[in-house]
Amino acid sequence: MRRIKSNPYTLKDNQLEAVLFRRRATVAGIFVLLMFLLLIGRYYYLQVVAYDTYATLSENNRVHLEAISPPRGFIFDRKGLLLADNQPTFSLTMNRQQVPDVDAMIQRLVPILGLTPDDVRRFRTRMRVARKFEEIPVKLRLTEEDIARFSEARYELTGVNINVELSRHYPYGDLFAHAVGYVSRISEKEEELLDPVEYAGTNLIGKIGIEKTYEKILHGKVGYQHVETNAHGRLIRVLKRTPPTRGTDLTLYLDYQLQKIARDQLAGRRGAVVAIDPNTGGILAFVSTPSFDPNAFVGGIPYQLYAQYRDDPDRPLYNRALQGTYPPGSTIKPFEGLGGLNYGLVDWDFQISDPGSYHIPGDSHIFRDWKKEGHGIVTLHKAIEQSCDVYFYQLAGRMGVDKFHDWMQNFGFGTKTGVDLINELSGTLPSTQWKREKLKAPWYPGEMMSVGIGQGYFTVTPLQLAMATAIMANKGKHIRPHLLKSTSGAQTVDPGNHPDGQVPLQGDPNNWELIKEAMKAVVHGPGGTAKALANGILNYTIAGKTGTAQVKGIKQGEKYDESKMDARHFDHAWFIGFAPADAPRIAVAVLVENGRHGGSAAGPIARALFDYEINGIIPAPPKTDGTTGIDE
Repeated sequence: MRRIKSNPYTLKDNQLEAVLFRRRATVAGIFVLLMFLLLIGRYYYLQVVAYDTYATLSENNRVHLEAISPPRGFIFDRKGLLLADNQPTFSLTMNRQQVPDVDAMIQRLVPILGLTPDDVRRFRTRMRVARKFEEIPVKLRLTEEDIARFSEARYELTGVNINVELSRHYPYGDLFAHAVGYVSRISEKEEELLDPVEYAGTNLIGKIGIEKTYEKILHGKVGYQHVETNAHGRLIRVLKRTPPTRGTDLTLYLDYQLQKIARDQLAGRRGAVVAIDPNTGGILAFVSTPSFDPNAFVGGIPYQLYAQYRDDPDRPLYNRALQGTYPPGSTIKPFEGLGGLNYGLVDWDFQISDPGSYHIPGDSHIFRDWKKEGHGIVTLHKAIEQSCDVYFYQLAGRMGVDKFHDWMQNFGFGTKTGVDLINELSGTLPSTQWKREKLKAPWYPGEMMSVGIGQGYFTVTPLQLAMATAIMANKGKHIRPHLLKSTSGAQTVDPGNHPDGQVPLQGDPNNWELIKEAMKAVVHGPGGTAKALANGILNYTIAGKTGTAQVKGIKQGEKYDESKMDARHFDHAWFIGFAPADAPRIAVAVLVENGRHGGSAAGPIARALFDYEINGIIPAPPKTDGTTGIDE
């Protein structure tokens, strides 16, 4: 087939090309018009229909709402001495909204600030519980060297800033740690329970002690501020500010000097001292030794230091005054004697003969008196003055465990005192029901012999024993012990300075006075187990009772030989008392763990507290050789 070649000289169809051009131009014009209309529509939507929404988003890119943590309320002792205050500290914080890669930023900060693995771990924990807009602390309490190193590299650390914040400070360190407590970082579990608005911008919360009990009023009210920032998140200016409200100030009954005397008189020994004003229930001294520095917990305690506290065999974190449960020993004899009078089991003329031991009729087991040769003919007055065990063996046998339980419960034994502190323990006041429920066993008469002299299943806390002593000083008026004296601020709390019950003593009401006279004889009588306390100048009278609580049991027929025992198995030493005896202003309970003898180890500590409270005398350093007093 022959191919026909086109003619290059054929004329163009201009009319057809014009039609095609017009069609294309029309389509393009319509497309441009539609795009323009779409642009106008979008512009109208953004500027008119959705103006409020996008104006807000735009404003949020420029203006941020920041929470301002409120300063915590101050805590004072009864004379106005500051026990817990707030001090400015520098901290490094990170804003996650301004940091694209948090992990990379942390790694960048490690060499600059010398962050430890513990620091990084704590940061990640805080990040998990923090709200998105919050500044997350990376390192607290920056040093001048930390600040200088950060300043050199700040240009490349967008989203990381140095903030000034108020941090809790305890000026007296370990002196008030177990009473005032401390604040520390909010945990993940606590975060779930807290109001996110009320605690916005707040990193600290009360953990133990007064700081925990009165957290709601100490915390204060959070404030807010609207701030303008640049594209790098740097603050340009504050547009509006609603200041926070500082928390309520608390004044406690605690007295710095009384607290210091108690701690110093314990002289490094393990023990506890609780002193109460029997007229108000106010706790004047609340000491547990050894103690710890609460300041270490405020910013998050280093693991090594916490491990040191945790593993210390003397247990400095253990609040002996509140949670320590110990046999009360002979300190319970005045209360038990009053119970014998109440039930009509004895009177003041009732006598027994004490040969130095006792056994239940029909039972060969021998219960020995602390005084090997015995006390001879003994009345209730003499039994309390000289702490005769045999008298109280017999009284306990007559009373029985259930009557004993019901009577001693009137003084607060076996129940929590209701003090304004958390984690209080109640001790154990045995009964037939208690043993049946707890030990699945019946009660045996021989067990009452030990309970009758404050041993066996019977345990108390030093706080309980101090409250019971205050009730005795009040002639049966019950009052709840408490640390809070008053509040100063928007929120108030009733401290409870009023009796809330009365011990129902049957018979002669003068028995309160006669029991007090017997307790006075413990210190001022010729055979008193704490007669050494009356040495020197004493222009007031003390009503007291010594006690020695056995730590390690001694088998029948064996002798108590300290030379063969570890020092931690020595008997605990107790002393309770109130003064002036006829118009009590202070009631105390003193425990010295493994102190051996109440009269020589615990009694002088109580005397030092009495001397200061009544006469303003600050005592000399104590003697701790245990060579004074009587061995009970």
